[in-house]
Amino acid sequence: MRAAIAAVVVVLVAVVVVVVVLSRGGEVKTPGCTVTVPKAAKDQDTSQYTLQPQQMSNAAVIAAVAGKEGLPARAVMIALATALQESKLRNLPGGDRDSVGLFQQRPSQGWGTPEQLQDPVYAATAFYARLAKLSGWQNLPITEAAQEVQRSGAPDAYAQWEPVAGAAAGAFTGQYPAAMTCRNIAVGPAEADLVNTANAELGTARLSGAHPPAEGWRIASWLVARAAAVGVDKVSFAGQTWTAESGAWAADPDAGQNLALHRVPATSSGSG
Repeated sequence: MRAAIAAVVVVLVAVVVVVVVLSRGGEVKTPGCTVTVPKAAKDQDTSQYTLQPQQMSNAAVIAAVAGKEGLPARAVMIALATALQESKLRNLPGGDRDSVGLFQQRPSQGWGTPEQLQDPVYAATAFYARLAKLSGWQNLPITEAAQEVQRSGAPDAYAQWEPVAGAAAGAFTGQYPAAMTCRNIAVGPAEADLVNTANAELGTARLSGAHPPAEGWRIASWLVARAAAVGVDKVSFAGQTWTAESGAWAADPDAGQNLALHRVPATSSGSG
């Protein structure tokens, strides 16, 4: 009996601790990445779509690979709608039968090995390769193009993701300036090398400096969405700055027109 009472006390204490942590400061600070785009309906100024940071980070990889392959925003939209339906933009280690990864591609159907398909760059590249072989894919409805590539058992399900996929595609291809924000994310030293990651995903490591508007916002949006992975806590472009601390883009008289970024310094492993 005493053991049961003690267990209840421990549970109650644990619950109280959780509530205190989440309520500190008078608000719940939930990590999230939001795309804000011009209104899609007459009764609203903008449309907003929020995903968890890891989901948006995966979306950034998918979009970046399309740019590297020279594919337009339409391809990004199709790919994102597909990955949202298949995995909710999570890099899953398994799924239905032998399905793997962001797109739930199947090794038994010639997509690659399980290890390859859990590499988002490989998986996205494989998806676009099959999409590009589809005659007239640019003019097909999203759900038809996705189904032709994926051969899903629920071919109409892709359509439900068109709004968020279209908004994210617009942000990641530079169509919408300052549209990608991530808030309440913990950015520390890079989990992955920035130069190698940028080359693999964007096809270039020339990030800072002068860029045409669309290209600059394409890179800036990628940096924000991939901030935790590459250890970037500040991005500036075209007179605006995003910081991990603020979680938002804001006019910045010190920003200038060129793209600039700040990386969290690596921690020293020595004792001095």
